[in-house]
Amino acid sequence: MTRIEKVLDTVLGGHAGANIPFGDVVRLLDALGSESRIKGDHHIFTFPGIDEILNLQPRASLAKEYRVRQVRNVIVKYRLRFRDFPQV
Repeated sequence: MTRIEKVLDTVLGGHAGANIPFGDVVRLLDALGSESRIKGDHHIFTFPGIDEILNLQPRASLAKEYRVRQVRNVIVKYRLRFRDFPQV
């Protein structure tokens, strides 16, 4: 199991939202096919064909817990998987 797959399992598990490194969440969203831009400390992620926007900010070196929940909700709602995007 790759590191990204472990992060995905952690995010979907919902029990460690406050302890996920911010960089791991960013790499996960990139692996799922997101398009990103950065403005200050805000990392803004969009997905082709999906209207929802994820706006993440780090808290120290960790992702904010409520933002991890938002990431989890988008992954579940739209059934995002690595195989959905040919570049992964």
